[in-house]
Amino acid sequence: MSAAKFFDEMHSRGEGVRDLYAPYDDWLKNISSSQLQSKSREAEVLFRRVGITFNVYGEDAGTERLIPFDVIPRMLDAQEWDVLSKGCIQRVKALNMFLHDIYHQREIIRAGVIDARILTHSQYRPEMFNVDVPNGIYAHIAGIDIVRTDERQFYVLEDNLRTPSGVSYMLEDRKMMMRLFPELFRHYSIAPVEHYPQVLKNNLRSVAQPGVKDPTVVLLTPGAYNSAYFEHAFLAQQMGVELVEGQDLFVRNNAVYMRTTEGPRRVDVIYRRIDDDFIDPLAFRPDSMLGVPGLMSVYRAGGVTLANAVGTGVADDKSTYIRVPDMIRFYLGEEPILSNVPTYELSKADDLAYVLAHLSELVVKEVQGSGGYGMLVGPSASKKEIEEFRLRILSNPANYIAQPTLSLSTCPTLVEQGIAPRHVDLRPFVLSGKTVSLVPGALCRVAMREGSLVVNSSQGGGTKDTWVLQAPVAAKKAA
Repeated sequence: MSAAKFFDEMHSRGEGVRDLYAPYDDWLKNISSSQLQSKSREAEVLFRRVGITFNVYGEDAGTERLIPFDVIPRMLDAQEWDVLSKGCIQRVKALNMFLHDIYHQREIIRAGVIDARILTHSQYRPEMFNVDVPNGIYAHIAGIDIVRTDERQFYVLEDNLRTPSGVSYMLEDRKMMMRLFPELFRHYSIAPVEHYPQVLKNNLRSVAQPGVKDPTVVLLTPGAYNSAYFEHAFLAQQMGVELVEGQDLFVRNNAVYMRTTEGPRRVDVIYRRIDDDFIDPLAFRPDSMLGVPGLMSVYRAGGVTLANAVGTGVADDKSTYIRVPDMIRFYLGEEPILSNVPTYELSKADDLAYVLAHLSELVVKEVQGSGGYGMLVGPSASKKEIEEFRLRILSNPANYIAQPTLSLSTCPTLVEQGIAPRHVDLRPFVLSGKTVSLVPGALCRVAMREGSLVVNSSQGGGTKDTWVLQAPVAAKKAA
């Protein structure tokens, strides 16, 4: 499909450059391609020096690689951001209410809005039934993946509530752009994002158990071999909290303690980047060497807060995603601000029959898949790949959903041949504590390969800085 058939973030078909990008376009005309390539190489050197790498599972020796960074930003005006932020906040509020409900009264099931089969979902944790978490917040940090198909239409592609990653790239991309192109930041009113770590820390402190006046927050990582370890270390450093592994914590007298050179120190809030299965070998997988024995008993008794809460995975499954608009109507009495992508449930006979007959036109995903794995992009797949995937679907239809192949918008991107359109998505990060909020920015992922619709870093995707403009661009003119 030609690039002209996709919505271009910068260029309006037949009308030239959009007003939003006009000052940037003026600046871009006065900088050569070789200068941009030089800046791109400089960014790569600096990122390597800082250690911003991504461990790709399945590759030889688990080699680490740099996520490609594009020096051309993606822009959103204040009105666009207002719609996106309100839509994301609405969505996360409803998802938190849903999680509280299914682990307590289960009113949404009794009302027939959600099928009771949700209670047999692999990510539903019976251990959390009737456990009260501070402020009723389960998803303290949520990443909402959003795609655009035209000037007015944004869609939510999926919700990430377990251990959403990528915010470090939002922050580091901004630092890099300010270093490489300081003149642009003098002429554009770009909303800041660097306060995100402080907002995150304040939110985490606000969900400590009642009565704790000066809560201690730690970030729990699986360790240096995890693909997102750089982000774990980065966020801990930026928040000014300890980065710990399971062996650094222990349970005593219904409390969690951290080992320090000055003796044990009680921990009140754990920002955990470890999946449920590995967080406590006494409660879940007994072979886990990553978690803290006895942690769940303290958690259930109210002795520590875990962010995100255990059991949030039941709400970010792709089969549950289909029901989020209904959750918004049920819990908030509102219409969804952001639409879902139309989705087929392969557990339904009619949907299954349609999808099997149109595999070459659709995107098919595992309901618990992530990172671009376990999916079929029909229009770009070979006949052999489609037939192999057909057999996988038939062996377990309920394990899959399917969606139309969306015309993801494109954004000008610097590639070896020069500047060319590449497909992008957006992941804003929603923080829930005493309030629910977003910093005005997001992780923008870009499919670096021509024609590719897969933006995931594990599949070769890169990142861009996202600029949310605070003032009308007509009032500012880049020199």
